[in-house]
Amino acid sequence: MAIAAVSVMAPEPISAADRHHVQESGQDAAAAIRALMERVDGLEAELSALRSQMAKRDGLQPVAAQTAARSTSEAQATHAPMADAPSVTPAQMDAKIASALAKEHHSDKFYYKGITLTPGGFLELAGVYRQHFEGTDVGSNLLIPFPNVRQSHVSEGRFSARQSRISLLAEGSVNANTRLSAYGEIDFLGAAQTANSVESNSYNPRVRNLYVTIDWDRGDHGWHFLAGQSWSLATMNAKGITPRNESLPPQIDAQFIPGFVWTRQPGVRLAADFLDHTLWAAISVENPQTSFGRKTPPTVVATASGGAWFNAANRLSLNHVPDVIGKLAYEADLAGHGVHVETFGMMRSFDAHLLTGSNASAHGYGIGGGVEAQLLPGLLDARLTGLHGTGVGRYGTSGLPDVTFSPDGKIHPITETAVLAGLTLHATKGLDLYGFAGEERQDRQPYEQIGLGNIGADNNGCFTAGGICAGDTHQVRQITGGFWDKIYQGSFGQAEVGMQYSYTQRQLFAGAGGAPWASQNMGFVSFRYYPF
Repeated sequence: MAIAAVSVMAPEPISAADRHHVQESGQDAAAAIRALMERVDGLEAELSALRSQMAKRDGLQPVAAQTAARSTSEAQATHAPMADAPSVTPAQMDAKIASALAKEHHSDKFYYKGITLTPGGFLELAGVYRQHFEGTDVGSNLLIPFPNVRQSHVSEGRFSARQSRISLLAEGSVNANTRLSAYGEIDFLGAAQTANSVESNSYNPRVRNLYVTIDWDRGDHGWHFLAGQSWSLATMNAKGITPRNESLPPQIDAQFIPGFVWTRQPGVRLAADFLDHTLWAAISVENPQTSFGRKTPPTVVATASGGAWFNAANRLSLNHVPDVIGKLAYEADLAGHGVHVETFGMMRSFDAHLLTGSNASAHGYGIGGGVEAQLLPGLLDARLTGLHGTGVGRYGTSGLPDVTFSPDGKIHPITETAVLAGLTLHATKGLDLYGFAGEERQDRQPYEQIGLGNIGADNNGCFTAGGICAGDTHQVRQITGGFWDKIYQGSFGQAEVGMQYSYTQRQLFAGAGGAPWASQNMGFVSFRYYPF
């Protein structure tokens, strides 16, 4: 009788490095031993099933040494004796174990000198259409031009690969309770003077995140330190107060949605968690920069051209005190509905120099927070966030100013309110639908033709090509919706297709000629491939 032969490649014996990787998966020795024993049990079950399948299908049996190692009853129950059957060697059994380890190691991680390396990111081709020309890429200018700007009479369409992203996470355990990490992330939305869209489309990489962290685990509580450039502590988190768990709106537009509170900037952060990782507290000091209204008295020096290591075309504000932010967050489970709640406060400092030789300074304050909840677990998620304060314009998506001036050179922080609400529906395992609405609004601060929202501003020409439209922005609001469809997920990564539509309005403060609105319809499409 013909017997089908089974050929299995014999690998190298299981190395010490493999055992090291298994040990590293635990936080302490006991956890590592438990994980190892569970893996051994699983491999033994797989081997037993393999022997049974081979015996039934091909009539194979182990060699005599292996048969003797098991009881006669187990051997008879598992293997049908056949005198002329080929043997399964120990090398073949090692091959099965090595194959199981290879499956584990064939993941999104690499190992180097005890450090776990996790690459990430995606490649994207995006397309954008705008009703009115803005002259910008996949990130929109939310301060929409009025029809007095002639190019606003022409629509805009372009393709872009610049939002493609590359990241790398390096992690290592110093001991059972201390873990070190370093994370870097770049995209290609930098725009140096040499960048152009004429022939080579040569756009440079830019830093998104670049930081190190230290985590001390103390069982039911822990401490966490971060230093480098990261999302501001004011940015909403999805879980605790942990990096790489920021809760970002799911849209394609790289400038996000009005009402979303964020910056990415260098800083130092210390966080702690309590009550079995459900209550979190953190404080950070972050890099300062002030955004000004478009009217500055001639007697005030508020910015300076960039010096060495900066582009001279950019202006830097005269700050010397960092932004300080504190945050509290709480995780709860309400009858199976996951809820994340957080609140934060910030303090800011603003400076300028007067031609009289004296300095001017002021302080700004803000309070904000948000809640994310699983309305229908696994199906429908909801989000509501907000920020209110003086001198907080920089932290809003629309880019509204932080401060304005009075004729005597005094700095006046501008009062702003930002709100964002949205729903995400997980329609199927691979399809997410979302809808969001957001608004940012500032209060009038008029100071004799200089401040913000002067009543005498001439708005009569806002809808006339080449006309005068001198009013300041009062509010920006947007509604947007779209979907992400996961069209492939497997051993070669993941691919998604997304589409987004948004409608944005910008209103000026009332002046001569009223309080005009400008609107913008935009559509986006994106194809993203995540290789890792």
